[in-house]
Amino acid sequence: MSTPPRTALSTPQPNEGVPPIDLSQPLTEAERLAPMPDLGTVRRVFALMSQAAHERGLDLREPPPEPTSCCGRGCNGCVWEGFYAAAHYWRDEAQLVLSD
Repeated sequence: MSTPPRTALSTPQPNEGVPPIDLSQPLTEAERLAPMPDLGTVRRVFALMSQAAHERGLDLREPPPEPTSCCGRGCNGCVWEGFYAAAHYWRDEAQLVLSD
């Protein structure tokens, strides 16, 4: 039995086309407020916000883990949808902690 071909709606694998995280620049307005469109942005936001909290002596909860069980077929209710929702919630919560 062969694996079905990937379609335009298929979810990319975790490191497929994800550039290295650039920590040299602060978060942009879009990264702080807008929906995070890709895994590279999510990883950058996680890293920079965690670094900022550490530098201020603040504790943040761990960011949500990246899914490991995606089948890559673009399912409705994909584990990546849940991950991105959790990532946005984590970012919003981290911003509240950092703004105090």
